[in-house]
Amino acid sequence: MPSTRELRRRIKSVKNISQITRAMEMVAASRMRRAQQAVLAGRPYAEKIDEVMANLSEQVSTLDPEALHPLLRKRPVRSAAIILITSDKGLVGSMNSNVLRRTTRFMLDENLPGVYSVVPVGRKGRDFMVRYGRPIIAEFINYGYRPTPEYVIPIARVITDEYASGRIDAVYLIYSQFVNTLVQRPTVVQLLPLQAPEIPPPRREYIYEPSAAGVLSQLVPRYVESRIYHGMLESIASEQSAKLVAMRNATQNAKEMVSEFTLSYNKLRQSNITKELTEIASGAAALTG
Repeated sequence: MPSTRELRRRIKSVKNISQITRAMEMVAASRMRRAQQAVLAGRPYAEKIDEVMANLSEQVSTLDPEALHPLLRKRPVRSAAIILITSDKGLVGSMNSNVLRRTTRFMLDENLPGVYSVVPVGRKGRDFMVRYGRPIIAEFINYGYRPTPEYVIPIARVITDEYASGRIDAVYLIYSQFVNTLVQRPTVVQLLPLQAPEIPPPRREYIYEPSAAGVLSQLVPRYVESRIYHGMLESIASEQSAKLVAMRNATQNAKEMVSEFTLSYNKLRQSNITKELTEIASGAAALTG
């Protein structure tokens, strides 16, 4: 049984940890609000560009495939790449493990074993894929909590160059979609070849100058960048939400441990006092006798 000194040391240690987790919870709450605002502000743009892409794809669907942008040409899939977005740091509960589990299951479910390359965005995904033995095309880590749209340009350029050169035939984006503070859903999106999003009616008709194919060719690279950037925003919001919940649970657990240790300390201290009083009474009785 631990001594009173050891129990006091444990109580002090757990209290210090609870102060740290409480501070991290407050920081995560502040960052989560900013991340949520960024996600909500970016969703209308993502929905509008999906609508425009769907409209353009309908207008150019009858053109010769050779006349289309290289990123729009479909071919038999012999090799594929995955842009995997995770966090750089831990203490986010099961968010990273859920995304990595979804990625592994996606690789095994598809009929392309052993030919997936990875572009990890985030240290946790990079470390996992290195241990997993998957080839890495490029890695992007330390993107922070407020990345700018310019940050995704190198990511999009790497993956579009690989696709245009024919080294890969399909590209998938996997990230954690922010649903609410308690729910973050791992999501798989086919990025290349581009698939026209399904927009429910009523649909608007647009007239494009100089041509729909020309506008589509200019819009395709921007569309790839916007999808990657939106995935990063969703992942950051999910990361901060998961960290908030994890630190809140850690703080609550620390408080419960302090209560248990304090109770054990008081019981042991009372037992020692009772033992000392018994010894004093026994000694006095012996002297009196």
